[in-house]
Amino acid sequence: MNKSTHFSGQPAFTQLIKLLPRDIINRCAKKYQSNRYYKHFDTFHHLIAMLFNCFGHCNSLRECVTGMAALEGRLASCGVRHFPTRSTFADANAKRKSEVFAEIYFELKSHWDRFFPDSRKRSKNSTFVIDSTTITLFQEIFKGAGMRAYNGKKKGGLKVHMAVQEQQSVPCIIHLSPGASNDKVFNEYLNFPSGSTVIMDRGYRSHSQYNQWTANQIRWVTRLHPSTVYDVTDRNKLSKKQLELGVKKDLRVTLGAQLSKAEKVDCRLIKFTSPHNGKTFEFITNDFKSTPSYICDLYRKRWGIELLFKRLKQNMPLQYFLGDNENAIKIQVWCTLIADLLLQIVKRQVKRPWAFSNIVSIVRLHLFNYFDLFSFLEEPEKCVIRTTAEDFQLQLSLSGSPPFRK
Repeated sequence: MNKSTHFSGQPAFTQLIKLLPRDIINRCAKKYQSNRYYKHFDTFHHLIAMLFNCFGHCNSLRECVTGMAALEGRLASCGVRHFPTRSTFADANAKRKSEVFAEIYFELKSHWDRFFPDSRKRSKNSTFVIDSTTITLFQEIFKGAGMRAYNGKKKGGLKVHMAVQEQQSVPCIIHLSPGASNDKVFNEYLNFPSGSTVIMDRGYRSHSQYNQWTANQIRWVTRLHPSTVYDVTDRNKLSKKQLELGVKKDLRVTLGAQLSKAEKVDCRLIKFTSPHNGKTFEFITNDFKSTPSYICDLYRKRWGIELLFKRLKQNMPLQYFLGDNENAIKIQVWCTLIADLLLQIVKRQVKRPWAFSNIVSIVRLHLFNYFDLFSFLEEPEKCVIRTTAEDFQLQLSLSGSPPFRK
């Protein structure tokens, strides 16, 4: 018979929960008083239930609650002593502050930051990418963007704003807002150190924000909004090499109409045409020293945050929510980010290169199997020892079964 060489005394789910320092959860719960009025289903048990929902890809409260009840013995190794009913779970989702789970996320990220490259707490000369993604809801719990459907109904939407430090795969600044809100609401939560570089889409257009970053010696790069009015104050000559790379114009401009009293911005405009697909882009920046081609290459780093959005939506259960109120949806989003962070910690600790989707699949399929998750991910080839035909016949004989005959 086959034998697993990666047997562990704890299920894979327990090994993931062990990555959550209990003191962090207790400290956050005490800060927000989130355990008041709860006799058994405290913040820790609530978080475990939400992570069970994330890793197990549950689609409803009933599926999550009954699934946990059926695995009572194996969940005991996680420290779970009380299993909620659907009503208790739903009440906690509606009433327990979502801010406590946001605090747990940032505390957990700070605790495990040493496993991520270039994670020296927003050091000088770091590059940050900011953008947002919208999660569609079936009910208009959060106000969604767009017109109503032909039947008069309108879906809601939750917009998740994120700032990601370059070479990290998890966000360092997060804000949740209704889908209909403008991207500029995220600006007040941004606080970058002097010497940083900020790359963003044109939805974050704010002249006062641009000038503030320039005053703080923060370089910013974005695309020119179609409705932006500007005046050309100077033209820079382009070398032959820059023209061959696709740079068409390098201008010094002032954003804002001349007769308007609105705030003006002195910046640089670069017009670039891709030699691969022929598409034309217009970039604006406060960097007057770098070459135009370098500014264009810098903006390409924004694609990293798009890959993060794709990873979250494809691998985490964000199609079905366990509540029909704002607080429940926010809790599920924060716990999804915590689950994603735990899997990223696993991925960083394993030397063997794995696609994130493969790790998610392995965890989902073997969530409560007793195998060493880290050992398996390091050497999956040694998972099974294949016995010879003679050994197999010998084992059958010792067990009382008749051996094979030719």
